[in-house]
Amino acid sequence: MSEAVSEGVIDQLFSTAAAPVDCKEAVALLWQHYGLRGVASPLNSERDANFHIRAEDGREFVLKLTHPAENRAVTDFQSRALLHARAADPGLPIPQLMPRLDGQPYAPVSMADGSQRVLRLLSYLSGQPLHQVSRSPAQRTHLGQTLGRLDNALRDYVHPAAHHPLLWDIQHAERLQALLAETPDSPQKAVLSDWLAHFMQQVQPRLDGLRHQVIHNDLNPYNVLVDPQDHITTVGLIDFGDMVQAPLINELAVACSYQLSEHDNPLDSAGELVAGYHAVCPLLDAEIDLLYELILTRLCMTVTITGWRAARYPENRTYILRNHALSWDGMQRLWLLGRDFASDYLYRLCRTKGQA
Repeated sequence: MSEAVSEGVIDQLFSTAAAPVDCKEAVALLWQHYGLRGVASPLNSERDANFHIRAEDGREFVLKLTHPAENRAVTDFQSRALLHARAADPGLPIPQLMPRLDGQPYAPVSMADGSQRVLRLLSYLSGQPLHQVSRSPAQRTHLGQTLGRLDNALRDYVHPAAHHPLLWDIQHAERLQALLAETPDSPQKAVLSDWLAHFMQQVQPRLDGLRHQVIHNDLNPYNVLVDPQDHITTVGLIDFGDMVQAPLINELAVACSYQLSEHDNPLDSAGELVAGYHAVCPLLDAEIDLLYELILTRLCMTVTITGWRAARYPENRTYILRNHALSWDGMQRLWLLGRDFASDYLYRLCRTKGQA
């Protein structure tokens, strides 16, 4: 991909800030389009305007208003993915898209500031965010199984916007070069640049031969809810805003990048998630062979993108950098592990666990 295209992706995703949406306006839209009365509280979001809704009848929802610059086709892609996955596996712990008064799953709305946004209402999944609880092998195994179920449910989902450009798409990590070009020289930048060169030469050419499908693409601990009592059972997979058509193994690469341990083998904890996933959605040898390098690439992306964005949007620095330090530490320790050891470990893990 050319540098010009890379810059276009960056500008499309991050160049404009939208005016904030008032809670009163959110409540008015809730009544107008869903016939519900309730109280709205703002939720953190990098791009959209999101609100927790507590309706008068006791039910809870999440009201989402897309960024005005969001591609409508991408919004449709994400919305219909939720509908498709729930139809394929009704027991999946994912949000339910609530129909409007007219029966439609969503609709564009005119805001008080004159902008146009897309309004959606989702069921609220109660649970404790994964980043707030202690980790355990059983927890990681169940999360892997749940993620495998989601990908099985999305396997036959197709949409014209599934290939939309996304900076967080591992298969196009070369787009990070435009961000690194704006970053001051440092030892960290040199490591990131070297890894990107390795990815482009040794990994990227092999991705075309792998299975591709729509994936969630952002299973970080802030997007996972667990049972508040046992801290094991996954009761919610949320935030489908980074969905994209990609190599299936990228799904695990993203998830594993947030599950590394502090042990000599940082993959030992991530391996429990891999085993759970493999039992439900069996991996192919060619996918296992690239998983180590794809995890490293995701960590490289997290460090690069969050560092660049925090410098560009200092007012949101704390939220943007929440995974930065851990990702840089994980990337260094995983690099030291070495490809041969890591790949052998992952092969043996999957062969030992077998298939469901």
